[in-house]
Amino acid sequence: HSYRPQSWLPEPVRPPTPPCSPLPWPQAEAEEWDGADVRVERSFVPPRCPRTVRQGDFVRYHYHGSFPGGRRFDSSYDRGSTFNVFVGKGQLIEGMDKALLGMCVNERRFVKIPPKLAYGSEGVSGVIPPNAVLHFDVLLIDLWNSEDEVQIQTYFKPENCTRTVQVSDFVRYHYNGTFLDGTLFDSSHNRMRTYDTYVGIGWLIPGMDKGLLGMCVGEKRIITIPPFLAYGEEGDGKDIPGQASLVFDVGLLDLHNPKDGITIENQQVPESCERKSQTGDFLRYHYNGTLMDGTLFDSSYSRNHTYDTYIGKGYVIAGMDEGLLGVCIGEKRRVIIPPHLGYGEEGRGKIPGSAVLVFDIHVIDFHNPSDSVSITTRYKPTNCTVLSKRGDYLKYHYNASLLDGTLLDSTLNIGKTYNIVLGSGQVVLGMDMGLRDMCVGERRRVVIPPHLGYGEHGVEGEVPGSAVLVFDIELLELVSGLPEGYMFIWNDEVSPNLFEEIDQDNNGEVLLEEFSEYIQAQVNSGKGKLAPGFDFEMIVKNMFANQDRNGDGKILADEFKLKDQESREEHDEL
Repeated sequence: HSYRPQSWLPEPVRPPTPPCSPLPWPQAEAEEWDGADVRVERSFVPPRCPRTVRQGDFVRYHYHGSFPGGRRFDSSYDRGSTFNVFVGKGQLIEGMDKALLGMCVNERRFVKIPPKLAYGSEGVSGVIPPNAVLHFDVLLIDLWNSEDEVQIQTYFKPENCTRTVQVSDFVRYHYNGTFLDGTLFDSSHNRMRTYDTYVGIGWLIPGMDKGLLGMCVGEKRIITIPPFLAYGEEGDGKDIPGQASLVFDVGLLDLHNPKDGITIENQQVPESCERKSQTGDFLRYHYNGTLMDGTLFDSSYSRNHTYDTYIGKGYVIAGMDEGLLGVCIGEKRRVIIPPHLGYGEEGRGKIPGSAVLVFDIHVIDFHNPSDSVSITTRYKPTNCTVLSKRGDYLKYHYNASLLDGTLLDSTLNIGKTYNIVLGSGQVVLGMDMGLRDMCVGERRRVVIPPHLGYGEHGVEGEVPGSAVLVFDIELLELVSGLPEGYMFIWNDEVSPNLFEEIDQDNNGEVLLEEFSEYIQAQVNSGKGKLAPGFDFEMIVKNMFANQDRNGDGKILADEFKLKDQESREEHDEL
């Protein structure tokens, strides 16, 4: 693409005829020429002419030279090089010095010069006969003056310009390079790669070093450079001839200084910020990553997944490691990272070398691996003497959400309590911890870090990996459990003939059916109690299996023991 403005560059004009064609001199003249002075016919004048030839200017032009009959005696086209000369300093025949005055770049003139303002009565031996009238078809290519300076015309400047190019800055820019007549000699766009360089330390031609100063990222300007601030008398030996004025149409994409650190902008901090991120924390955040010209190179939003990482430990580029310190949960900020704290001179993927990176981030949550469960009591009844403990059967309501407020689940939505036996592994460890020492009617907020919740993987489609969870809990019912290690206890004294009571058919062995009926009867009569919250058949089968020492499907008298009769080396009865 081109940044060419409509008010500066002249339109490129090519010779209307091939160099070897006969001179297309006008067929008729409005009035007779008396031969006393130079006659000039302006064959073509470009619509834009910001500057014309004056005495003392240096010009580069092409020409055909011929005699009135049409015979050619000279042509710059045949030599493949413009004629380069100062005007009005005696370096030209007098008639040409006069004929060039007032010309615009890309203007074409037909010129008649009488002998007295050309080579007079002597002529030029073998080339110009004496008293010859000379005709010239002239096309002006270039024009400058030794007093010229770099000319700058800005034709687009962004509204927000917090920083401009200074000496020793490193810049990345696109450009089209043309001669003054509009001929393109080079373009970074054609190479599909920006020009990357330091400014003001001699890495560029002097005119460009000066022309880039003061530019904003996103600014577009035309920089016109006279040859003595460009490639001078010799040119560059390839595409740029000697004594050529250069016009660069420049769009600045990027700007930094090797001394730069990161920049933090546009902070939106939540009103409540109980904690700020520190080195070693694990963050989940969303981001859009762009270059300074707004080109998007990556986005976590497009993947519908947060970026999850430790900070301050080298897991991310140095600039992001620094930019994520001191953030609050829910905070939004822009972090601008110079390339030496980003992806350096080489870049990566869609990120070009030496690129300044702009990250717009939104912090979703963070935690530290050393974090435990955080419990905040929202309401506690006056009478709060019976507290939940391991083994108790609890019924409670909850709302589960992420730290950014995203609702994950709620028992209130389905109208049913959530029922568990505390300490039995029926909930994540963090919830087990959050429900302890709680009384009926109490309301709590429990914040659970992922290593005490659903870990790095989360629950597919429900809980993101490495997510901190927030549970708002209300305990509605508590049924006291049994002492640890027990699934059944006696409320009354234990019969000394317990085996005989269970062995109802008195055959000296107890089967599972007999055992189950007996336990059920004790519970129904209130003489015994099962651990609350568990399936009756599961408990009875486990109790039976513990008594059936040899696993033959029946309990004999010598196998049967109460818990207090068990050896300490043996496992507890379930």
